[in-house]
Amino acid sequence: MWQRRAFLKAAGAGFAASLLPRQALALERNELVFASAVQTRAGGYGAVLLGERGDVIASIDLPDRGHDITFSRAAGRGVVFARQPGTFAVVFDPAGQAAPITLTSPEGRHFYGHGVFSPDGKLLYATESDFEAAQGVIGVYDATGDYKRIAEYPTYGTGPHELLLMPDGKTLVIANGGIETHPDFGKAELNLQTMDPSVVFVDAGSGALVGQLRLEAGLHQLSIRHMAIDIRGRVWFGCQYKGAPSASPQLVGYATLDGDIQLVELPPDTLRDLRNYVGSVAVSADGETVAISSPGGNLLVAIDVAGGKPVLVETLRSGCGLAADNAGFVATSGLGDMIGLAGAERQARKFDFAFDNHMLRVG
Repeated sequence: MWQRRAFLKAAGAGFAASLLPRQALALERNELVFASAVQTRAGGYGAVLLGERGDVIASIDLPDRGHDITFSRAAGRGVVFARQPGTFAVVFDPAGQAAPITLTSPEGRHFYGHGVFSPDGKLLYATESDFEAAQGVIGVYDATGDYKRIAEYPTYGTGPHELLLMPDGKTLVIANGGIETHPDFGKAELNLQTMDPSVVFVDAGSGALVGQLRLEAGLHQLSIRHMAIDIRGRVWFGCQYKGAPSASPQLVGYATLDGDIQLVELPPDTLRDLRNYVGSVAVSADGETVAISSPGGNLLVAIDVAGGKPVLVETLRSGCGLAADNAGFVATSGLGDMIGLAGAERQARKFDFAFDNHMLRVG
């Protein structure tokens, strides 16, 4: 977890010098830096770098709605991915010394809103859809130059969403949501009766399948979407249920490289208030607590990873974005709120833009 000095090193020597005096003061006042895609009051889209105190340090414009952001200390670059089924991703230099690079998904593909760099910053991996074949793919991009797309791996499923790099630095984990979509039909979900979600482990060097885990067959409409990795190397995931509204299955679980996958038992009232939808998943800085959000349920839940039990339940209207700070979590909302959660003592802030679904700690 980077703090300000490490962030400045990653961003480049010219980052602080490139800031306006107001922005430079904001960076000096803040030890941690966060990033999020946003929507302005005027209806435009962008991404911001925020200090832990709520100061806006830098921002970029986006051609349309963004979803998630990834950042590489080794590459000194960040990437904002378009919301599914978007066709762009914007590579940005936080120092502002290099012009942004806009990536366009190749013909027959669209982005799913998430990506991750290799440990050395030389490659960028992005979840994409081969929508004519209704199959997920990982686009591999050369981050040492102009981000040319150099390879494509299967995700061994349909509707991939978030992907992460495992602690071993060589295995990718992908949440296959199991839902078929096609740009001709917008965000319509085309295969709800035959969904096949899974958590998949893939060799980052070759694209070979390392392992694929599914929940029991009766839960095939439980779409696995977002993930975070705890101190034990377990991959915690949050789900969105696409079955009968009257049903209320468990929505949070974990998977492991050695083949274990299971859901944890949340209390009935908490499960009810999540409204069959988990929007974001994050793990605390010490890896001992996982936080989940439900924007539709206006709910934030912190779970002890050792016992799988909630340790805090809090309401935040339209709350979705989550990221670890040094003591707990920062949570953001679609109404422009930023609050502390689960031990993070910070003053609630209100911004004149709406946060999108995810928050990234980059410093």
